[in-house]
Amino acid sequence: MSSEDNLLPLIVEPEAVADALGHEDVLIIDVPMKPESYTEGHIPGALFLDHRRLLKGSGKVPNEVPDVEALSELFSSLGLTRDTHVVAYDDEGGGWAGRLLWTLELIGHRRYSYLNGGIHAWRAAGLPQSTETHQPSPGRYEAEILRPEVAIDRLEINERLGTEGFAIWDARSPDEYAGLKGNNKHLGHLPGAVNMEWTAAMDRERSLRIRDYAELITELQAMGLTPDMQVVTHCQSHHRSGFTWLVGKALGFDRIRAYPGSWQEWGNRDDTSIEKT
Repeated sequence: MSSEDNLLPLIVEPEAVADALGHEDVLIIDVPMKPESYTEGHIPGALFLDHRRLLKGSGKVPNEVPDVEALSELFSSLGLTRDTHVVAYDDEGGGWAGRLLWTLELIGHRRYSYLNGGIHAWRAAGLPQSTETHQPSPGRYEAEILRPEVAIDRLEINERLGTEGFAIWDARSPDEYAGLKGNNKHLGHLPGAVNMEWTAAMDRERSLRIRDYAELITELQAMGLTPDMQVVTHCQSHHRSGFTWLVGKALGFDRIRAYPGSWQEWGNRDDTSIEKT
């Protein structure tokens, strides 16, 4: 599906979302880190989504993608249809909203947007809020993994490490990247990975919107990440890297992928290569 088919652009400002309120094909989903953000005030008509439903929730890598049955149940419960345009936002600058949109991309549902800055930008714009819980209209949505290429697993990463045109964007903190901090069996980073913490792509002076695109592209290029490359982004659980995946998409990194296993998987195995700085 081309962008021309979408009701709204990938990155959308609060005023444009306000204009789309009530549109029959627009579904606004609030997926906050803190549930109280929704109860304190959300976009009128927005549905609440518990971010834990975007994760498998069990096994050695509980942050992996849920199976298609669970995804079908999730999106059916939200009332998603093939014609629905999802607008996602959260209360933290785009982590969980990005994970939701990445999941939609994975199942081939490409009608989606991110509210730039999330609820912080909405509130700063002085737009109306609701404290009323909006109930979805459940339907039947059959999820399939139609775009598996937007994800990458440990084995493929291991094969591709060090090859031309392939790069890793580690969205964790500098201390996690350096191996100074973490709760995993092994600390450090993937060989050759570069580190731009997810919050470094947010503009704190503009309600956590994505920073100036030209500046970000310049900084990423200086780190060795260019739009023509196949860039893989990850964090600890593919939560923070939900945002960096989204940023990459917005900047024209059309081949950007995400590693849902992230450091939760890589750092807890004994057969993975790790660097420390």
